[in-house]
Formats: sequence, C-alpha cells, structure tokens
Amino acid sequence: SKIPAPFKKMLVPNKMRHVICTGNLSSEDYAELSGLAPNVHVVAGDHDDANQMAFPESRVVQVGAFRVGVIHGHQILPWNSKEAVERVRRKLGVDILVTGHTHRNEVTSHSDGAFYHINPGSITGASSALVPDGKVTPSFILLAVQDTKVVCYVYELGEGDEVQVSKTEFTKKAEVDPQLEASNAKNATLMASFYRSQKEAEVDPQLEASNAKNATLMASFYRSQKEAEVDPQLEA
Repeated sequence: SKIPAPFKKMLVPNKMRHVICTGNLSSEDYAELSGLAPNVHVVAGDHDDANQMAFPESRVVQVGAFRVGVIHGHQILPWNSKEAVERVRRKLGVDILVTGHTHRNEVTSHSDGAFYHINPGSITGASSALVPDGKVTPSFILLAVQDTKVVCYVYELGEGDEVQVSKTEFTKKAEVDPQLEASNAKNATLMASFYRSQKEAEVDPQLEASNAKNATLMASFYRSQKEAEVDPQLEA
C-alpha cells in the first residue's frame, strides 16, 4: 500500500524533527520516511520486509520533556488490557507509549493522565483482521510538543479523500519521588496520631492554669524586652 495523495501533500520534508513508525515496512516505505525528517525511529513489526534492515523490538525517544516509548504492539498481551499497556509503559519508563498493530488510531489517557497511549493507525490504510470487515481508515498522528505540553492531532482520510482532523491536549504531570511521598504520608500519620493523643489526654486544671499564667508572663516579658531601650555598649 502507498501513502494516500492527500496525506503526501501534508508531509512536507524537513518540517518535522522526528518520524516514529511502529513497523511493518518495506524498503521503499523506509526510504520515503527517511526523507521526511532528520530523525527516523522505527521498531520491528510482525510482518516486516524480509530484505529490510533489522529494527529493534522497542525504542525510547526523548522529545522535549517527554520520554516516548515505541513498540509494534503485538507484544501487549492480553490485547487492549490497560494493565498490560501499563506494564510495558513502566518497563520502558516513558510518558507516552506509541503502538500500532491494530490499524486503528486512538489516544487514550491512563492512570488519571499520568501517561498516554497513542496508536497512529495505518497511514496507508492497509487491511487488518483486527478491524471489522478488514476496512481500515487511513490515519496518522502529529504531536506538537512545547515544554511540558503536547497537542496531539489525529488525521483521518474520510470519504471523497477529505482529511478530517481531531485534537487532544495534555500536560506532563510533575514527577513525585516515591520515597518522599511515602515519608510525607508517614509524617502526616504521625502528626495525626500526635494530635489525637493530645486531644484525648486528660488535662489537670491546676496545670492548665499554671501554663496559662506562664504564657502570660512570657508575653509580658517579651513586650517589656521590645519596649526597653538597649545600651549599645552592653549589647556589644
């Protein structure tokens, strides 16, 4: 399959810094992608060209503040399991996980926006047994990264070769040190326990009155100290 003409018009060489592909390439496909950007990142698919150079099973690409992990997708078992996707994401240590395999595009938030799973679909619209009737809508995804923010544009080729675009935005969450978070939780528990024990303790009325008197004396002493003139020689 070839990249549809409406998409080709949009893919202007050297307008992008990175091209990410989830595999299943022919030699001609790889050559075409290599002409689009200075950085081309490809992983092995499950039906790569036998004459094509060998690609790694996974890649991790740093784009701005984001670590982007890439695999073909057939390694995720059971498929469509959020837990399985999370395991792969955690293993690669990435903020965004990009997979293919299904030939259906999707942008999904996981763990309350802690990371995103992106599937660009098939840019050529190659048929797939994983799609009902084998009919695949050609699609690709463009990520615009600025600092800790990503704007994700999904391009689909509709009827009459009309390109339809949808957009998703997300921001990278601040990283939390697990040890510091656990320590803070422990301290909060200790403080809560201390507060409860203070509240629950019986108070001696005479001791309470004595404490109040001492507090008044300390306040008076502090005021008199503030109001008193200080001898510079004595202070020296």
